Amino acid sequence: MEYNTSRGKLLLPEYGRNVQNMIQHAMEIEDREERNRASQAIIEVMGQLNPHLRDVDDYRHKLWTHLFVMSDFKLDVDSPFEIPEAEALKERPQVVPYPKSKIRFGHFGQYSQKILEMSKDMTDEGEREYMTNAMGNFMKKQYLLHNNTAVENHVIADQLSVLSQGDLKIENPDELVSTNLLLRALGLNQTSNTNQNNSNNNSNNSNINNRRSGSRKKKQQKRTK
Repeated sequence: MEYNTSRGKLLLPEYGRNVQNMIQHAMEIEDREERNRASQAIIEVMGQLNPHLRDVDDYRHKLWTHLFVMSDFKLDVDSPFEIPEAEALKERPQVVPYPKSKIRFGHFGQYSQKILEMSKDMTDEGEREYMTNAMGNFMKKQYLLHNNTAVENHVIADQLSVLSQGDLKIENPDELVSTNLLLRALGLNQTSNTNQNNSNNNSNNSNINNRRSGSRKKKQQKRTK
């Protein structure tokens, strides 16, 4: 019996041992034309074993790359694509720098902060008023999404003023969209209503059980007399 520990290493295990053996056999073919035909046949088998690659852009290019990887880049055939180099595939990608921007209020997000910081560039009073009201209602919605609780309108007004560096101010915070309407639109009041209905049902069931137990006690007392 031959154990896997005594066999060659599978460079891409998803294709299995048989494909690996087919590639090893193709590398031993001396005639180049026959070796090319064998490589084409192996590509077809690899495509059938991994049909999900058909949804990937340039999937045949990927199959040919895998073919050279499994041959340890020693297979000498005519490829329809550029033959990859082992060094290029082993290069580590560049480190993507992590954004270091500071967010004053996390529940409003970074873009809300940037929009309000840009408000100082607006000169038209009508646009500034529209921006103030729209961002105030949007910030209130974001606050409720993050906290799932009620929020005072003056809190939203104060935080909008802070984020705009005092450039925008909500003159009458009570004109913001009501919390109940926002909760209903966001679907956040369904849970509380369900819990309230469940508690009411539990209390009703408890009252019914108490009445039944009381009537039973009265009947037992009459019988004992």
